[in-house]
Amino acid sequence: MPSFAAFGNDLYTGRRSIDFVGRRRTWYVIAAVAVGLSLLSLGLRGLNLGLEFRGGSEFRITNTTVQSEDAGVNAVHAVVAGAQARVSKLGSTSVRIETDKLTSAQTDEIRTRIASAYRVDVDQVSSNFVGPQWGQDVSQKALTSLLVFLVAVALVIALYFRTWKMAVAAIIALIHDLILTVGIYALIGFEVTPASVIGFLTILGYSLYDTVVVFDKVRENTDHITSTVKRNYAEAANLAVNQTLVRSINTSVVALLPVASILFIGAFILGAGSLKDISLALFVGIAAGTYSSIFIATPLLADLRGREPELVAQGERVRRRRAEAAAASAATGTGADEAALAGVGAVTGSASSGGDGGGDGVTVPAGANAAKGQGQRQQPRRGGSAAPGRNRPGTRRH
Repeated sequence: MPSFAAFGNDLYTGRRSIDFVGRRRTWYVIAAVAVGLSLLSLGLRGLNLGLEFRGGSEFRITNTTVQSEDAGVNAVHAVVAGAQARVSKLGSTSVRIETDKLTSAQTDEIRTRIASAYRVDVDQVSSNFVGPQWGQDVSQKALTSLLVFLVAVALVIALYFRTWKMAVAAIIALIHDLILTVGIYALIGFEVTPASVIGFLTILGYSLYDTVVVFDKVRENTDHITSTVKRNYAEAANLAVNQTLVRSINTSVVALLPVASILFIGAFILGAGSLKDISLALFVGIAAGTYSSIFIATPLLADLRGREPELVAQGERVRRRRAEAAAASAATGTGADEAALAGVGAVTGSASSGGDGGGDGVTVPAGANAAKGQGQRQQPRRGGSAAPGRNRPGTRRH
């Protein structure tokens, strides 16, 4: 069984190839379905906005042995009937209760009831009020930063690679990653906090990093491609994806393992908190970024550039060259078979020379060459002077 290193070497040299670009319509359909489900989940369920975005009151209980959610909900409803109360466990000794906006008198009374329900002193119950204006300011600044970031990145990529089509492909892949990550948050119901926003912004850089690595290899493989007939642009781009595939997988695994550990610790051991909020965004974003750089960005780039007139003409030259080579190869095989059946060692000149292509891409059977040489040795000389030591035709040796 070949090792992973040998597999990666085969991909890099082209001995083995996975047709990512050729099957791009399949990847487009998968991406469209994933984005559609994310938008549907976002529209039906919506985001579970944290206290910082929706506003309200928060109570934190420390050093408690009681972690019942019903205890906190009942304490809040005893003061404000029908009030929304969200109870979250923070580790093994702390609890957080989030409610709607409360008055000062309601806050003091709820603190007392919470302390009694969780069997702690009132001093161990802290309260805090967050207005919705703070969350709105954060959201507006985050959107503004995102737009500025996308414009700046598009300009940098376009200038670096000297084509705006690479920038368009990278931005589309990046938007795909963001929508998919937000859709996962809506589907699972994880709370969106400022830490989640930090995670969203962090995955932008990682997704672009992986895409730029692949694009750099695409540029290397397609440099001066219009002057060659070895492969067309789509094939050269597909080779670049194969050559960087092992690197992308290794980088993603190395990045996902610690993030997965943080997510597990934050979600199942320490309970709700900043660790869980930021780690889920990082985990989904890194995985989506790796997928999009391979299955979306590069195939989309091949689609965008494949319509350029000079690349269309170069692709047609590649097709004609391969058709000529295939025809020459077929003709070579036929001539060798006929010669073998007739018992004649001579092989046509096109088989031995490869035609106009000089033998490039045409394989002559070894038996044909051997037959050719043998046939030449057995043929008698005609005309001219006889070789030394041999009789001329029609003479008698005395």
